Order: sequence, then structure tokens, then C-alpha cells
Amino acid sequence: MKDFWNARYAQNASAYGEAPNIFFRQQLDRLLPGSILLPAEGQGRNAIYAAKSGWAVTAFDISEQACINALHLADQQGVSVNYHIGSVDEIGLDEAAFDAVALIFAHFPAQLKSRAHHRLNQWLKPGGTVIFEAFSKAHLQYSMADPAAGGPKDINMLCSIEEIASDFKHYEHLVLEEKVVTLNEGLFHQGTSSVIRFIGRKK
Repeated sequence: MKDFWNARYAQNASAYGEAPNIFFRQQLDRLLPGSILLPAEGQGRNAIYAAKSGWAVTAFDISEQACINALHLADQQGVSVNYHIGSVDEIGLDEAAFDAVALIFAHFPAQLKSRAHHRLNQWLKPGGTVIFEAFSKAHLQYSMADPAAGGPKDINMLCSIEEIASDFKHYEHLVLEEKVVTLNEGLFHQGTSSVIRFIGRKK
């Protein structure tokens, strides 16, 4: 998996574009800036937007090349991002350290998915916010019909409303929906897609 992402990011300096994810931007703009964690952040488009919006940003990814590209882009944009290399099981962060956690197309292997969500919960402060957007299980039909739509081809890596409700059951669910959208994010998120969107406040 790491080799796949290193190769993708080495070949494409902005594989998913430099602009932040639209849902992430809309939801972040509603919050007062504080500290935010972005797992599986890739080349830094969302982290950099958060930093430019006044947030103290921590991000991580398994790809060394993602980190190189993200820090280069952050330097170009004149912002600072605390970027770590490693998996959700490898990163050592303080419990209840963040005001927000944003998971934007952070698709984990099926056997790790729920454990990763529970781990991230430990790093969020009580009253903190989760911003989540990922491909739904129904997205597989769109990506098979049009590979430009992107996303995992393993349906078990994709998400359902029931899974997210279970993984984040100790949250106030402000938004939890499955929606068909049109993505225009770099080279690999293009076209009609089915996503799960979730905004949760930790109780």
C-alpha cells in the first residue's frame, strides 16, 4: 500500500488537486480555529487550507512522498503543518489533544477501518468535531463504470451509514448522509460519485 501511494505522489505532484475538499472547507469554515488532526492527508491540500484559516495543523500519512509534497506546498503557501509519516497504529499523539479531526477520503484496509476510527476518537477532545467524507459502498458502481471517479475497488474499504453510526456512536450526529455528488479534485477524483458525509460532535 505504501509503495502504491509513494508512486502515485511521485508521478503526480497534485494527484487530488491543491484546492481543499469542498465539504471539508464548508464545514471547517463554521468552526472557530483551534487544533486539528488530518489522518491520511496525502499531499496536504486540506491541511494547508486549515493552516491558512488559522488552525494549528497536525497531519499524517503512510507515504513519505506525500509528506515531501505537502511540506513543499505548505512552504510555497507560507504556512506551517506538523506532518508525520506512519499509519494510525504507529503515530503517537496525546489523548484528547485536538479540537477537530478531519477524515477526507481516508480509506483504511477493511480489517483496520473501525479500529482506526476508534483510535482517532481517543485523540479528539470532548466536545470536539469530526468532519468526514468518504466513498460509500454504492460508489463501486460509479468507479467501475468510470475509473476516473477513483476510490478503492474493494467494497469492504468503502463505507456505509451503518458503519459510521456504529464507529462514532458516542457522538452527536449533526450530519450523517449518503449523497451522490460530482467530484472535481485533481486527476483521480473526477465525475459522479457516491459519498458518506458525517459531522459529529464528541459527547
